[in-house]
Amino acid sequence: MEYRTLGRSGCSVSTLALGTMTFGAESDESCAFAQLDRFVEAGGTLIDTADVYTAGAAEEIIGRWLAARPADIRDRVTIATKGRFPMGTGPNDAGLSRSHLDRALNASLRRLGVETVDLYQVHSWDPLTPVEETLRFLDDAVRQGRIHYVGLSNFTGWQLQKAVDVADFRGLTRPVTLQPQYSLLSREIEWEITPACASEGLGLLPWSPLGGGWLTGKYRRDTRPSGATRLGENPERGTEAYDRRSRVDRTWDVVHTVRAVAEERDVSMAQVALAWVLARPGVSSVILGARTLEQLEDNLGAAGLQLSEGELARLDEVSDPGAADYPYGAPGLEQRSRAVAGTR
Repeated sequence: MEYRTLGRSGCSVSTLALGTMTFGAESDESCAFAQLDRFVEAGGTLIDTADVYTAGAAEEIIGRWLAARPADIRDRVTIATKGRFPMGTGPNDAGLSRSHLDRALNASLRRLGVETVDLYQVHSWDPLTPVEETLRFLDDAVRQGRIHYVGLSNFTGWQLQKAVDVADFRGLTRPVTLQPQYSLLSREIEWEITPACASEGLGLLPWSPLGGGWLTGKYRRDTRPSGATRLGENPERGTEAYDRRSRVDRTWDVVHTVRAVAEERDVSMAQVALAWVLARPGVSSVILGARTLEQLEDNLGAAGLQLSEGELARLDEVSDPGAADYPYGAPGLEQRSRAVAGTR
């Protein structure tokens, strides 16, 4: 396992992170414990969760796992969680207000059984709460010792830039990471979000690096998914919905190329897809989301896989979403890279 810092912070984490959205739902407690044990045994350190994962059950499972393991395990792992989405039915049971986040953070600390969350991430933008209010709460929580680092999740380019600018202007704790969707099938963050992160020193923590299972090769163009898979149980699930993705030729072109590279290297398709994300600029750690220990074991194989320049180029080319027009397409790129006359 390799290690990188969380953005420009001094905190080092494993390049593969264990996502826990399945804990308490698709993965029962014994399976979750097995995944956590294997992840740490493999050198993994970053464990990512959220209060809304199985309505708090994921955090509770992690808390019981920590309590049942030697005390030094807590010092070896970096715990990241999130707050923003509803955990109740009241008018202040959601959002990024001081009122909600204070209760959400305290509840997460209690479920996790820890005094401090290493990385506390706001799970999405809140259009109703002034960003100053959110950032002041987070800064207070850092000063109180309840949080070590602050992160963002699912922010657009202008939203993360505003958060960083306000933090700098007000002298508040700066975010160190952004957690976005990012995979060979979802590269649009490269137009605005990754450049903003690079400019401001935020490390990327990509979620869904396997495109919701598409990049493992489990789905076929001529057969709708069925059985014990995410899309077999719910074909219209989230961003990876079968009908939405299957009708796009690019999806199958990417899957075909990932399969070809995997066969040439004698590794799994999942490992190739994960290795591609790991090689992208600005990535601190890639979040794995396994249902079973076997899936996690296969995913961990990506830690030692380095794709060649030629393989990366093939994957880049086939997965390029093709920015429609200026300023993201070729004319804009050419203009921004053109040297000014008379300069070197």
